[in-house]
Amino acid sequence: MSSVHDGHRERIKRTFRKNGLANLEPHNVLELLLIYSIPRQDVNEIAHALIDEFGSFDQVLEADYERLLHVKGVKENTATLIKLVLESYRYYEMQKHRGAFYATSANVTSNYAQSLFVGETRELSYVMCFDSNMKLIKYQKAAEGSVNAASVSVRRVVEIATANKAVSVVLTHNHPGGIATPSKEDLATTKKIMSALNTLGIELADHIVVGDKFSISLAETGVIHNMKEELGI
Repeated sequence: MSSVHDGHRERIKRTFRKNGLANLEPHNVLELLLIYSIPRQDVNEIAHALIDEFGSFDQVLEADYERLLHVKGVKENTATLIKLVLESYRYYEMQKHRGAFYATSANVTSNYAQSLFVGETRELSYVMCFDSNMKLIKYQKAAEGSVNAASVSVRRVVEIATANKAVSVVLTHNHPGGIATPSKEDLATTKKIMSALNTLGIELADHIVVGDKFSISLAETGVIHNMKEELGI
């Protein structure tokens, strides 16, 4: 027996198939997702409840799994589907670069670094290891927390770099919910890491700080160059 809500569901699907998401309101996009986890039910009210609870479409996608479950009408399947959206995009970005990735410029490397933090609400730090041609060997999580002495040790970065036989390294970490401007602690620890890597013949090529809206490359802004001069590298 057809649901009284089938007509509304089909209209949303047709709109998406014809024009993508451009002409849909945020709650309509959520409805489009919810109809695949909540069958035979009007999901409009739940979509509005999610946006009311978290404030906006993007914040719904970034919400913790457990908090999603506290919204009336949201069960495990729906919470899982919502969390899958950004995780799928992050996985897509990684798969897109699953072949050879070369750090041909600060801008290219910054774009790659930003893809590591899509939808991430935790502070994370990564070490990107490169060979002599600036081909990415591997990226590896160094810590949860901003790059400072309290969260990621110089020793940990050195361990990752040497284990992957890196010739050069790019550090990257995010400032979720904030701007990309590096803190004093970020800069101090960057310099310590640069010095430690240099003793092993490994170059610290860049440190990219990723904020909500944009990223900052310390190489592009000249900070890395100045640090090398101060250290006599």
